[in-house]
Amino acid sequence: MTEEAKRDHGGNLFAAMSTYGGPRNAWLDLSTGINPAPYPLPAFADKDWAALPDADAHSALISAARAFWSVPQDAAVLAAPGASSLIAKIPTLAPMGQVDIPQPTYNEHAAAFAYHGWTQTSDTAQARVLVHPNNPDGRLWQAQDLDLPLMVIDESFCDVTPEASLIAAAARPGVIVLKSFGKFWGLAGLRLGFAIGDPALIDALSAQLGPWPVSGPALRVGTAALQDHSWAAQARKQLSQEAARLDQLALSRGAQLVGGTDLFRLYEVDDAAKWQDKLARHHVWSRIFPYSKTYLRLGLPPRDRWDQLEEAFS
Repeated sequence: MTEEAKRDHGGNLFAAMSTYGGPRNAWLDLSTGINPAPYPLPAFADKDWAALPDADAHSALISAARAFWSVPQDAAVLAAPGASSLIAKIPTLAPMGQVDIPQPTYNEHAAAFAYHGWTQTSDTAQARVLVHPNNPDGRLWQAQDLDLPLMVIDESFCDVTPEASLIAAAARPGVIVLKSFGKFWGLAGLRLGFAIGDPALIDALSAQLGPWPVSGPALRVGTAALQDHSWAAQARKQLSQEAARLDQLALSRGAQLVGGTDLFRLYEVDDAAKWQDKLARHHVWSRIFPYSKTYLRLGLPPRDRWDQLEEAFS
C-alpha cells in the first residue's frame, strides 16, 4: 500500500468536482464526520484579530474545558491548533519503540509514529493508540485496555457519547486523551484541539508548541462553546435523530449498518466504489477506504439538504 493510500482522508471535494463537475455549492460533502449545524460564532472584538492571545483568555478556555469534560484535578490540559498538531508530536514523548494501533482506524496516528521511527505490533508494544469511539466503525474501548506505558486515547468523536469517555483515566501516568473541537461543534476550520493527561507529557507537548499556540478568535469561540451546555445537549439530541434517519434511508436501499457514531455512519455495501459513483453523480460525496471494497461511510447532511441525499439514493 502506498503512503498516499495509507493517509487518505475525507473532505477531498476538489477531486470529486474535478471528476463529476458542478460548483462547490452544488455538492453535499458527506465524506467527513463534522456536525452540519455548527456552533454559532460569537461577536469578535478587534483585539481578537490584532493582539496576541492574552493569558486570561487562555485560562478561561482551559477552565471551560476542565468543566465540560470533567477533567480529573491531577490531569493537565493543553489547548492546541487542532488535534492533528498534537498527533504529529506525541511519538516524541517516549523513546522510539513499538506501538499498538488497532486497525482499521484513523491513519494519522500510524503515520506520525512511523515518521518518528516507531514500528507497529500488537504483541510487544510500549505504546498504544485507541481511537474512542473508533473511526470508522465506532468501536468503544474499556479502561482495562489502558495497560501500556504510553496510552493515547483519541476522543475526537466522543462528545456525542460523553458517558463513554475514558477521561477519568487522564490523571494516570503515561495517559493522554485527545479532544477535537472541530467535529462535534462543527468548526473544523477553527483549528482547535486539546491534549489532557499526565502533566509531564502535557508539559513536553506544550514546550513543542511554543507560546500562543491558539489564536485569539479560537480562544473566544472555544470558551463560549464549552460553556454552552444547553447547546451541547440539544446538538446531541438532534444528531441522534438525524443519524437514525440516515440509517433508515441507507438500509432501505440495501446497505447494512456496521457501526459509527452520531456524526458518521459506516455501512457495508456490495461495491463501495459503485455506490460512491452513484451518489457523486447527484453531487453527494461519500467516503470509501483503500482497505475495503465494501465499506461506505457517510456523514450527516445539513437539515435543509436531505432532499438532495434522498434523491441521490433513489
